[in-house]
Amino acid sequence: MAGRTRRGEEPLAVRAARERERHLAGVASFGFLFPRRPRRSVTVTPAPLRYWQFDAARWVVVVLVLVAAAVWLAVIGIRDGASAVTDELPLVVVLAVLVVLGSTGRLTVSDTALSTDIAGLRRASSFGVVPLSLVREVVVGAPPADWPRARGRGGWWPGRTRVAVRHLAPDTVTDRALTVWVRDPEAFADALDRPL
Repeated sequence: MAGRTRRGEEPLAVRAARERERHLAGVASFGFLFPRRPRRSVTVTPAPLRYWQFDAARWVVVVLVLVAAAVWLAVIGIRDGASAVTDELPLVVVLAVLVVLGSTGRLTVSDTALSTDIAGLRRASSFGVVPLSLVREVVVGAPPADWPRARGRGGWWPGRTRVAVRHLAPDTVTDRALTVWVRDPEAFADALDRPL
């Protein structure tokens, strides 16, 4: 029959779309702060996550928060004086810390995909999901020169190693790449089914 394929020969785009949906459903079953165990409200126990780690807020976010805090305190200092700045300082510090913590993300690899979650959004961002069937290569360090320009995910933390991942776009034709800072490059590559 025209338009039908035999079982096992599904197009890569269809397989990737199914993996994306399974990943989003599976990751939603785990809490953001405690990803080692499923949420209590989950009725069907999901497969355990292959790899996860928290990612620091990007440096751009930290710089913007510091600039906003400095401007806030400068305006108050000019308007009301130094004593007002001293009174306002605890509030500014608490809000700055909350914004940075809310911008902290989580890198997650399940049985079907890789994703980045943001604490403030409390869910995997759809543009940050890469189905495992679309992952082509994983290398430690910067992406090679013949790869497409890599998009950075997460920020640097001490003890983390930069890893580049080459993958296909959802259209299964366009080559893309991303870089992440991971605590264990070998475990991360193994979780993506692309050992180093």
